[in-house]
Amino acid sequence: MPQGDTDLLVSCVRRERLDRASRVLDLGTGTGAVALAAARTGARVTAVDLSVRAVLTAWLNTRLRRKRVELRRGDLTGPVAGRRFDLVATNPPYVPAEGPAGTPGRGAALAWDAGPDGRLVLDRICREAPRLLAEDGVLLVVQSSLAGVPATLTALRRAGLRAAVVARRRQAFGPVMTARAGLFERLGLIGAGEREEELVVVRGVRTR
Repeated sequence: MPQGDTDLLVSCVRRERLDRASRVLDLGTGTGAVALAAARTGARVTAVDLSVRAVLTAWLNTRLRRKRVELRRGDLTGPVAGRRFDLVATNPPYVPAEGPAGTPGRGAALAWDAGPDGRLVLDRICREAPRLLAEDGVLLVVQSSLAGVPATLTALRRAGLRAAVVARRRQAFGPVMTARAGLFERLGLIGAGEREEELVVVRGVRTR
């Protein structure tokens, strides 16, 4: 069963008008769940992940479900630089972590660690992903409210996108968030004893 953030993002992907002519990019594909949701519409899907294990897992999942997805390994938008997509969907790392700013997680933590403010990858997406959008192209980003939703909206608008929150879901902390609750309290991201977060999907549309 998909994680809450993946499930929320998939529900938003399904609302988009996709067909066989649509070009879709799944950034940070992980298991390939978002790429598969898009592929079921007949769209031409490309999926990218930095992790070798993630790419292999996504490859296996797409083959088992007999869906064609172009898989690329590499750092965020690098493997698809210069291409244009009608939809870019991403579930990036966004969990605040202790350590120097600009330092990504390692091993499994690469999938969630995102620097002291949770924006290590989100800020890059806000800078880089708009360049990949075709005219009227859509960007869907899922993140936790702990990682600064207003900052995402502001950055996407500065990049020329019309941006708004289109989906929300409150959920209890999972194991990673629970283990860091003390850190979040010290940072002022949550109140004492609070163990819930709000997940949101931000939708940006290229307007210029």
